[in-house]
Amino acid sequence: MKRFVWLVPAIFLFCLTAKAQDTPAWEVAGGYSYLYANIGNSSGSSSFGLQGGGGSITENLNNWFGGRAEVNVYHGAEAGTTVSAVTANYGPVFSYRRSDTFTPWASAQLGIVHNSQGYLGTSASSFQFGFVTGGGVDIKVAPRLAVRLNADYMYSHFLGLRQDNLTFGGGLVFRFGHK
Repeated sequence: MKRFVWLVPAIFLFCLTAKAQDTPAWEVAGGYSYLYANIGNSSGSSSFGLQGGGGSITENLNNWFGGRAEVNVYHGAEAGTTVSAVTANYGPVFSYRRSDTFTPWASAQLGIVHNSQGYLGTSASSFQFGFVTGGGVDIKVAPRLAVRLNADYMYSHFLGLRQDNLTFGGGLVFRFGHK
């Protein structure tokens, strides 16, 4: 009977270990991104869209928590002027790994936004504080490959005005190692 009592926790421990092996140690992602920039001003708000792409690298510390560094580059036209913006952020990512196929996640990242001259009406390029929060889902298509869909809120502050921006994206995720 004593052996049976110890057998149940041992089986449970081995099951936890097997599930932990499904968590990749590293995830490298890249793909398309769209920035819906909102110019906040007192006379009403106007907006414009920029297209681009980016990439991220995530280190998963366990099956639900990790750290993500992300860079995105956007390019397009605003009020007849060609403009660009670059974001660079880092922060925690929280994953819900209960399905073998779908991994929903949420993140909150701090960083910078660099704009070109003409972006949001600026007279010169500059760096500003940026905050990005949002989430998405990774859809497994192969043992080490997933498709990522995401949507984020991005705060920026140019010309003394607050901008509440949205970003949407999709791409591929390459998974390496085991946790």
